[in-house]
Amino acid sequence: MRGGLRPRRCREDFAAVFDSLSDKLEGVFRTLRGQGSLSVSDVDAALREIRLALLEADVHFKVAKQFLDRVREKATGQEVLKSLTPAQAVIRIVRDEMVALLGGEEPARLLTSSRIPSVILMAGLQGSGKTTTSAKLGAFLAKSGNHPLLVSTDVYRPAAREQLRTYATGAGLKVHHPADLDQPAAILRSALDEARAVGHDFLIVDTAGRLHIDDELMTELQELKALTQPSEVLYVADAMTGQDAVKSAEEFHKKIGITGIVLSKLDGDARGGAALSAAAITGMPVKFAGVGERVDEFELFQPVRMAGRILGMGDVLGLIEKAEQHVDREKAEEMVRKLRRSEFTLDDYKEQLGQVRKMGSLDQVLSMIPGLGSKAKDVDTEAGEKEMRRHVAIIDSMTAVERREPSVINGSRRKRIAKGSGTTVEDVNRLLKQYVQARKMMKQFGGGGKMLKKLAGRMPPQFR
Repeated sequence: MRGGLRPRRCREDFAAVFDSLSDKLEGVFRTLRGQGSLSVSDVDAALREIRLALLEADVHFKVAKQFLDRVREKATGQEVLKSLTPAQAVIRIVRDEMVALLGGEEPARLLTSSRIPSVILMAGLQGSGKTTTSAKLGAFLAKSGNHPLLVSTDVYRPAAREQLRTYATGAGLKVHHPADLDQPAAILRSALDEARAVGHDFLIVDTAGRLHIDDELMTELQELKALTQPSEVLYVADAMTGQDAVKSAEEFHKKIGITGIVLSKLDGDARGGAALSAAAITGMPVKFAGVGERVDEFELFQPVRMAGRILGMGDVLGLIEKAEQHVDREKAEEMVRKLRRSEFTLDDYKEQLGQVRKMGSLDQVLSMIPGLGSKAKDVDTEAGEKEMRRHVAIIDSMTAVERREPSVINGSRRKRIAKGSGTTVEDVNRLLKQYVQARKMMKQFGGGGKMLKKLAGRMPPQFR
């Protein structure tokens, strides 16, 4: 998210680290469940494996030690070891402590000021994704019914201010961009004047960063903070940099006083090293997370749900929210009516493929499904996405009659459709077979939303 698309290799390398963490935790839990009773030595052996998994995932060693000390104290109590399901009790303790480590049961809310506008200073090192995150936060606030104004005070990096304007205007956000000012304090005063005059309720300030922490950077941030008295100073931590992001967050907190953390580049497969450490070391909560490259792939950080994903227990509620956010309710209800009347056509199937693709990449969606956990990485999601695009091309090559009545598609029609879509007859056959299967499955569940809610009902109460 540093001003453009990241190479896929970086995402894959990053995902592999956190897949390893989840794999190992799942392995520990399987071992615990396989024992009818537990002794203190059994618990200690499990905790040693958890410690190695955390450290290998680049969790700060102090955070790992404190976490395991708390788990051991509770897990070796007699009421746990003598319970009917000691393994489940230990797993529940690990879950509870992980939720506490990530910030508690409830997500941290954005602080606002009694004065208009509420100022949010975005701080962090150069390259952490600050500018993109500022635009994402603006879009998030606008979607919630607010009216943010964005401004960049980075007068040092070439085209930094123009970069923010490009991102923000692309998302339909207002940006303060005075061409005649070149001093951070002057730009910020001008932005405050506009926000107050127009009535913007938030002013998001994309501040300058450096490749490392220095006195000049901190002095400037302290001056901007004194000028605006912000309701929030959010430190943008690049989740891919592990403990380096944690050390920087600690320094920023000591010198300017941050109020929260935003994890950038926390893609769907990521499962937590920086997330587990940053909040614990600074004492400040993680408030938001960037979960993809698009401006709308930004969400409130949910400790309970993140814990579920770290422990391989999925995030059904997150999946339901994605569905409700990206699936048109009226279209979904019409689809259910068509299914009941056996009127589900290939045009409708194409529409369903489009709705799935709007929810994000397949690896993001699969990582939220309970039970898949580390198995999601074994699914060739890239091939799956190519298959969906191929299906759309095939359907587009059909006539209106063929899309409405697939039963008329004989051998010669299949050859014509394959030629028109640049695919093979086997591809056409596979699409038609999958269409029939999808029609049966969707009719059985009465629509995707009901299916997801059935999944949610099967989850343990703490993860619903």
